[in-house]
Amino acid sequence: MITFHIVSLFPGALDSYINESILARAREKKLINIKFYNPRDYAEGKWLKVDGRPYSGGPGMVMLPGPILKAVAKARGRVNSKKKWKTIIFSPGAAMFTNVYAKNLVDKKYTDIVLVCGRYEGIDARVKKILKAEEVSIGDYVLTGGELPAMVFMDATSRQIEGVLGKFESLEENRVSSHEVYTRPEVFEYQKKKYRVPKVLLSGDHKKIEEWKLKAK
Repeated sequence: MITFHIVSLFPGALDSYINESILARAREKKLINIKFYNPRDYAEGKWLKVDGRPYSGGPGMVMLPGPILKAVAKARGRVNSKKKWKTIIFSPGAAMFTNVYAKNLVDKKYTDIVLVCGRYEGIDARVKKILKAEEVSIGDYVLTGGELPAMVFMDATSRQIEGVLGKFESLEENRVSSHEVYTRPEVFEYQKKKYRVPKVLLSGDHKKIEEWKLKAK
């Protein structure tokens, strides 16, 4: 089982997704576990500040290192030699997250993965150094926070765990698949125009069907 430890100022942003469909079933089967840690719970002072103005100036705020490090320390708890940890920070300029990356996490038998979700202008760079964290990107664009990348990361990684999909053959990368798919009816009529399923998919000729899927990828 992999436990995902989510460090986020807005843990509620993930509720609807992780409580539905594949991730929900994976949790029920105890194939994955998901825990949340809000840095604000570990902030100090009257106003429980979690951010501050950046050195050199700028329009936004930067997440303070203290509350994040305390949240991660809470996630890690006591040292357990049987556990294998990895800490991830999401950044648009980092190496791209892929199915291969997700599969490697499962193959290397990581038991606990900490996902640090940034906000505002980002996270104080010392957090990465102290935690020896790895930066990962889900795309060459900027998002409001790390919660969406965390959901993408958990979804793609969980799919690599045997039993999560029911049939492990369901993994797209383990079979010939195409983004172009069809279902019933064979002929669908819309605004007086008929749209048909490609004849090759009705032929029963598996070799030709596989060739079509490769071309349609």
